[in-house]
Amino acid sequence: MLTKEQNDLVTQTGPGTHMGDLFRCYWLPILLSEELPEPDCPPVRVKILSERLLAFRDTSGKLGLIDEFCPHRGASLWFGRNEECGIRCPYHGWKFDVNGQCLEVPSEPEESGYAKKIKLTSYPVIEKGGVIWTYMGKPENMPAEPEYEFCTVPREQSFTSKRYQDCNWLQSLEGGIDSSHVSWLHRGDVKADPLFKNAGGNKYNLNDLAPVFEVIESEGGLFIGARRMAEDDQYYWRITPWLMPCFTAVPPRGDYPMHGHFWVPIDDHSCIAWSFDYHPVRALTRDEVQHMKDGKGVHCKYVPGTYMPLANKSNDYLMDRQAQKLGTTYSGVHGIAIQDGSLQESMGPIIDRTKENLVGCDNGIIMARHRIMKAAKALREKGTLPPARTPEEQRVRATAILLKRNVPFKDGAKEALKAKKGVPQTTV
Repeated sequence: MLTKEQNDLVTQTGPGTHMGDLFRCYWLPILLSEELPEPDCPPVRVKILSERLLAFRDTSGKLGLIDEFCPHRGASLWFGRNEECGIRCPYHGWKFDVNGQCLEVPSEPEESGYAKKIKLTSYPVIEKGGVIWTYMGKPENMPAEPEYEFCTVPREQSFTSKRYQDCNWLQSLEGGIDSSHVSWLHRGDVKADPLFKNAGGNKYNLNDLAPVFEVIESEGGLFIGARRMAEDDQYYWRITPWLMPCFTAVPPRGDYPMHGHFWVPIDDHSCIAWSFDYHPVRALTRDEVQHMKDGKGVHCKYVPGTYMPLANKSNDYLMDRQAQKLGTTYSGVHGIAIQDGSLQESMGPIIDRTKENLVGCDNGIIMARHRIMKAAKALREKGTLPPARTPEEQRVRATAILLKRNVPFKDGAKEALKAKKGVPQTTV
């Protein structure tokens, strides 16, 4: 368990907080490219790390992320006109470019130079892998562009979605690095989901409900190994990489696409759950993409016109007690993403970790918390930049593998845990 002070440290991500400073050391996903599809399209509100911002694509196609509010009288620039390479506030006509620089103040003489003195907060923005990313930290500490494998493969090999989650980012992440719940919460979907079913490793998940966990540190975070019994003097290993601060990849099943997540704080009480699928050596099939759009695998269905899950807190996640009773779905909630989200949100906006009773299968969670706190304090007290900012550290894969029982996974799966261009995933 954590003390209250430790729990506050790891869950608070606003400006000036320990974790807020840590998150601002990384490129973070903020929008899907489809949300800003063309020049001069409508702008999009972005709230991230408790900052209210506005993203837009200008007439020349350049992307911008600026303070949402006009510095004149505080009106939201979301109502603004996106035209002629800038956002113009409809209230009094003040206009701003993608860097937040004020271009025009119509009420003031141009020769006064007043507009040049006004500049909104703005952050660098890039587009990669169908995702729009921002860096909100100190300019001198900006890392190289992200090199997570899902955003570097050809576009036809990758699919990304996002959904709103009504709880703190950390309890969402902790659900993502907890492999032991798969044998319980997701057992019906492991057998039936079109992006998982009939994979060779499924039987080990369903036959051994008490995995043994081994956790080792990596350069960028952790490798969390969940070991289950298999035949012929072997173990079935599912190895999950976690990269600081909020990236995880999920061990693959058969030749299905690989998948994973980011959990990016909106504020201390909510986050965006980013979910990606990709295959390292082939295009996704039409059926696979359609399944993802239909909310299968790690994705979900939406309230039309939003990124709010259709099954959400307001409708009890469309709980199906009959399906739960019959065992069609173990929890009574349909879909892997919503099964996870429903229980993570059920803990409240921020779980009180002083009341926990952790056990052996929580070792990954315990070590992740320790490493986050250590890195956040080192950044604050010594200026030491955290790990997982370099392309080399980000080129990791989740792995499912059968190993002889006398072979440690850190040795037997060493090469399989590296993302290598043109090399298939290691899977069962």
